[in-house]
Amino acid sequence: MPLDSTKIRSQFPALQQQAGVVFFDNPGGTQIAKQSLERVTAYLTQHNANHGGVFPTSQKSDAVLEEAHAAMADFYNAARPEEIIFGNNMTTLTLHISRSIARGWNPGDTIVVTRLDHDANVTPWVLAAQDRGVQVRWVDFDVEDGTLKLDDFAAAMEMHPRLVAVGYASNALGTINPVKRLVKMAHEAGAQVYVDAVQYAAHGPIDVQDIGSDFLVSSAYKFFGTHAGILYGRYDLLNDLFAYKVRPATNDLPGRFETGTQNHEGLAGVLGAIEYLQWVGQTFGQDYQNTYSQRFSGRRLHLKQAMCAIRDYEFEISRSVLSVLEEIPKLRIYGLADAQRLDERVPTFSFTLGGWHSHRLAEALASQNIYVWDGNYYAINVTERLGLEESGGMVRVGPVHYNTIAEVQRLKEVLLKLAKAD
Repeated sequence: MPLDSTKIRSQFPALQQQAGVVFFDNPGGTQIAKQSLERVTAYLTQHNANHGGVFPTSQKSDAVLEEAHAAMADFYNAARPEEIIFGNNMTTLTLHISRSIARGWNPGDTIVVTRLDHDANVTPWVLAAQDRGVQVRWVDFDVEDGTLKLDDFAAAMEMHPRLVAVGYASNALGTINPVKRLVKMAHEAGAQVYVDAVQYAAHGPIDVQDIGSDFLVSSAYKFFGTHAGILYGRYDLLNDLFAYKVRPATNDLPGRFETGTQNHEGLAGVLGAIEYLQWVGQTFGQDYQNTYSQRFSGRRLHLKQAMCAIRDYEFEISRSVLSVLEEIPKLRIYGLADAQRLDERVPTFSFTLGGWHSHRLAEALASQNIYVWDGNYYAINVTERLGLEESGGMVRVGPVHYNTIAEVQRLKEVLLKLAKAD
């Protein structure tokens, strides 16, 4: 059965407590599901303790952390929970792990980054390359439709890079990259691949074994959970990596890369977010069971069903957003604007409106209780490449599956008034 927006929205306390607000700021962070909130509260009130104690609260705390690792292994379809590393956020995790990965690079080596990526999947690698005397090869994107230039990517592979850093989906333009194809090309060139899935994770199924990525990272606050980053790394690669850690810390995986005391209540919240998505799959995912039942069972199956149900619902939301934006005078959409290519993007749309500075337009929308982002969203290479960085960047509208067509129509009404008022 298709998603029921009333049932979905009932799972998000903020949507009930802030009735009338349209949350289109989701690419910067979604609202939190009640299952995640309940896990946080239960952790802090029932078993708040540090790791490794012999007493009950510590033992219960450790059990929750183990559950969170197992849940994220299911979400990513990792081979084992030890391949899951938690950290503060994607940026912090990438800065941390890049130091370990770069330790094996040598002067004269090459790495590849793209101009379509969030800066958290660019600058950590550029800084590491500078430290190691390594060349950086940039892959461009098509400024007309926001898609990665595959011929440029292929040319970069001819340099036999040590590492390729690429996004699953652009947080600025919404473009979904053909990651499985890119990973295959990179592996054939002898490179490891680090995938930023932060913007994609809320919108579609992830299968690290199918796409073959060596590393993949996302952040739970972008998929209805708490502020935590989650890194997948292939076990053999992680096991061989040097870990920058203090001496008493464990040498076992994943602990050796989870420096210091983790945000335990945050990890409990990640577990709750996965439990919410499992509920979505069990409740609305039956139409997708045959697609995945031969490969998956239990929670892994339910999660794949959930993300397929969400993806199909969001096709309709995306189609509606595109239709609305195309009706607004003097509005320019950046990235894919072809309704026939919705499978190549997530519902993250960026635009400018003639006569309006993007920040002023975001303020005007906020005054009407429509929350959106403006600027570069840390995808500064995108706004620089589009020639928009100096003029204030773009406005970004990013619905998710708890948003409705009615909210999109409300956006239309407000934008039409603002376009005429200028």
